[in-house]
Amino acid sequence: MLADALEHLVRGIVDHPDDVHVRASSLRRGEMLEVRVHPEDLGRVIGRGGRTARALRTVVGALSPDGAVRVDVVDVDRR
Repeated sequence: MLADALEHLVRGIVDHPDDVHVRASSLRRGEMLEVRVHPEDLGRVIGRGGRTARALRTVVGALSPDGAVRVDVVDVDRR
């Protein structure tokens, strides 16, 4: 559910929505969501001074029943 919500939010921000992929994995302290975007969209997702990324983390954290969610933003070229 969280991965789908995050993917929906990020697809609305970027110019290349087909290149948005969110991968969820479990960690000891909660869940980690890894967002992969097109390299040209990386700046849009991070935002000026990290504001957009921080806002995405806040929204996903509010949606999480546990509250312990880590969101990482990675461009498509990095593996």
